[in-house]
Amino acid sequence: MEKNQTMITEFILLGFSLDPRIHLVLCGVFSLFYTFTLLGNGTIFGLICLDSRLHTPMYFFLSHLAIVDMAYACNTVPQMLLNLLDPAKPISFAGCMTQTFLFLAFAHIECLLLVLMSYDRYVAICHPLRYSTIMSWRVCITLVATSWACGFLLALVHVVLILRLPFCGPHEINHFFCEILSVLKLACADTRLNKVVIFAACVFILVGPLCLVLVSYTHILVAILRIQSGEGRSKAFSTCSSHLCVVGLFFGSAIVMYMAPKSRHPEEQQKILFLFYSFFNPMLNPLIYSLRNAEVKGALRRALCKESHSILGWPLKP
Repeated sequence: MEKNQTMITEFILLGFSLDPRIHLVLCGVFSLFYTFTLLGNGTIFGLICLDSRLHTPMYFFLSHLAIVDMAYACNTVPQMLLNLLDPAKPISFAGCMTQTFLFLAFAHIECLLLVLMSYDRYVAICHPLRYSTIMSWRVCITLVATSWACGFLLALVHVVLILRLPFCGPHEINHFFCEILSVLKLACADTRLNKVVIFAACVFILVGPLCLVLVSYTHILVAILRIQSGEGRSKAFSTCSSHLCVVGLFFGSAIVMYMAPKSRHPEEQQKILFLFYSFFNPMLNPLIYSLRNAEVKGALRRALCKESHSILGWPLKP
């Protein structure tokens, strides 16, 4: 690298190439969605914490999924809203690397949590008599702690590999947040090692977990079809269907983004996919779990009933 090249200390996020008036409309719409994401996931987390009937391994995993979804939104959406209002406002190099690190960490953690949730459903349906032994609280806490640790460690590997690269210009990232592939395009050095590690991570954290989820649900489907009771079969399908919806949305969009062949206009299409992956998925998850899960709806009704009784001053039934 030549000595007269200036190292980059900040980036400009180009965001969406649209009319400024449309930016204002998008800012209002995305602000509404952002609020709904935080309220929805916060409600799910609060219900699980407050309702003792939801103190089970499945809802323990779901509470961590809600935390990850809120963290996803808080990591990318505020910066995106700021850029919609002021496209020329830069983000510091340290802030960009932090955003990349957190996005990758939460993505890895969500992948692993979805695998844990599918394994939990597999044990509950295929080995119900041994469920409390296999999915003990000690095991659940260990699995969740391992997921968080692996997620942050894998993200740290990616960021360390980025930090070894020189960035000497240009300083414009063609994205609405510091997405790792978009950042690598600005590096003034060979990024083949970074891309190999990203591909290996995709195989390890996307393809591998997805295969485990599919294997779990194959066993679950076989077990459900053996259930004689129509009511029991319906309850089992209902319990698993919401999780399958989340798995399909998350893994489908992630694999298309990182492993599908690039099209003629990859950058603009990838922005839309990332918008769905990092914004709409966290917003839809609480909606899916609340509308398709009778226990969550029951917990919400009990919480609202308790709140209304306390406001009116009526005694609660024992």
